[in-house]
Amino acid sequence: MLEQAGVAVDVFPATLDEAAVKASLIETGAPARDIADALADAKARSVSYQHPDRLILAADQILVQDDVVFSKAETKEAARRTLQQLSGNQHQLVSAAVIYDGNSPVWRHVSAAKLQVRELSDNFIDGYLDQLGDDAFWSVGCYQLEGLGAQLFEQIDGDFFTILGLPLVPVLDFLRRRGMLPV
Repeated sequence: MLEQAGVAVDVFPATLDEAAVKASLIETGAPARDIADALADAKARSVSYQHPDRLILAADQILVQDDVVFSKAETKEAARRTLQQLSGNQHQLVSAAVIYDGNSPVWRHVSAAKLQVRELSDNFIDGYLDQLGDDAFWSVGCYQLEGLGAQLFEQIDGDFFTILGLPLVPVLDFLRRRGMLPV
């Protein structure tokens, strides 16, 4: 997303057991907003120690429905169950971004979008998953709104970029205020 918006980036993977951090936060009853923020912060912190001379941006996204936090499906059957649970219901995507400069956080933003999934038949779900293939395992809701996943919804309330997993407009605003992008 950043590159498509004209921002040059280097990608550095975080060395972090995200699943363990997420599970711990869920176990303590942390709200989705705090989970997304904590995961983004942990990623940024991890990478900032490896690259203290760089400005580090990290993001994370949480899907929550009726106070249940979802995780990415790892199998086609798990993806089918996820889509069946989302079918006919509203869920929320909470996206957080954190920026570190040196080894300290200098900016953070959390935003949320509400998505109403239409009633999905089992036949539709099976066909959708067949067509989507392994891409179903790439995102927590088993969809990419910018592609085939658009067919799942009857209503969406929220920022497109937040749904994609990065609150891009606030990130770009921060970079402009920092003098890193033209005004």
